[in-house]
Amino acid sequence: MSNASVPNHPYPLLVVIVNYRTPGLTIDCLRSLVNEVESLPGMRVAIADNASGDRSVAEISSAIATEGWNEWASFVPLDCNGGFAFGNNALIRPALESPNPPPYILLLNPDTVVRPGALKSLVDFMDTHPEAGIAGSRLEDPDGTPQESAFRFHNLLTELDFGWRTGFISKLLKKWAAAPPISQETCQTDWVAGASMIVRRQVFEKIGLMDEAYFMYCEEMDFCLQAQKAGWSCWYVPESRVVHLVGQSSGVTDTKAAPKRLPQYWFDSRRRYFIKNYGLVYTALTDVCWASGFAAWRVRRVLQGKPDRDPPNLLSDFVLNSVFFKGGKIEKSKNF
Repeated sequence: MSNASVPNHPYPLLVVIVNYRTPGLTIDCLRSLVNEVESLPGMRVAIADNASGDRSVAEISSAIATEGWNEWASFVPLDCNGGFAFGNNALIRPALESPNPPPYILLLNPDTVVRPGALKSLVDFMDTHPEAGIAGSRLEDPDGTPQESAFRFHNLLTELDFGWRTGFISKLLKKWAAAPPISQETCQTDWVAGASMIVRRQVFEKIGLMDEAYFMYCEEMDFCLQAQKAGWSCWYVPESRVVHLVGQSSGVTDTKAAPKRLPQYWFDSRRRYFIKNYGLVYTALTDVCWASGFAAWRVRRVLQGKPDRDPPNLLSDFVLNSVFFKGGKIEKSKNF
């Protein structure tokens, strides 16, 4: 088994991947990085296993050894599953503390396959745009269909739109929609999906690591918001193309499968994001906007005979996890 070692010489990029019970996907992701290693000499890849408890450790370790990836890939099993930010931070922290930290760190999901040249496109963009602190790839289906991967920060208006789901309101709020139309050109955005997100080292040095109090969801949006507050811009770079097998890691966002009941951490992350960044009163307003709108939508759906594509128990779960039932206390992150 290879260790999560950090080279003692300069290297252009560190790619970090956190596996949780998806060893086959992780190995396929690593296989897609072979050509990228050749195009970015010295690039390193660090993989962590978030205490999967299956055969992940054995299978990933074996693949690294048998495929001859040891020269650029390192692997470390973690003692517990602390979530997305926890797993990534476990790999990023030693790199930042090393004598020769990389100029860029790329967060890459295990359920991705990197198209040729995708990582070099991101590095080249960051090299030529020193004001950019974060940039994200164009995520796409295996057939090349683009996915939404560049977003606006969630706020009162986005929650109103999410809940009500009416064409009239959505049209009025088009300028503030959480997911704007997918751009074919490189453009500035509020935040990008953490499935393929490159971060300049100085951003971590300025604002700290990702907030580990998020188990999963909202952590990359929160991180991009903190970076923006510190003066760094965030960009969408469609020349960097990455296949994203949506929902294969979490099992929650798979749009091709029947919707599952949302896990507790989804509600916890949403509540944390709003209270941390906007305060309790604002969060309460977003809860009212979303819940009232969604309740009205559920009535309209029945009256109009539309299919039910929402996760089970979504309205009751949302209300029970709102600030009106949960209050306004949130855990303080040790990374801020």
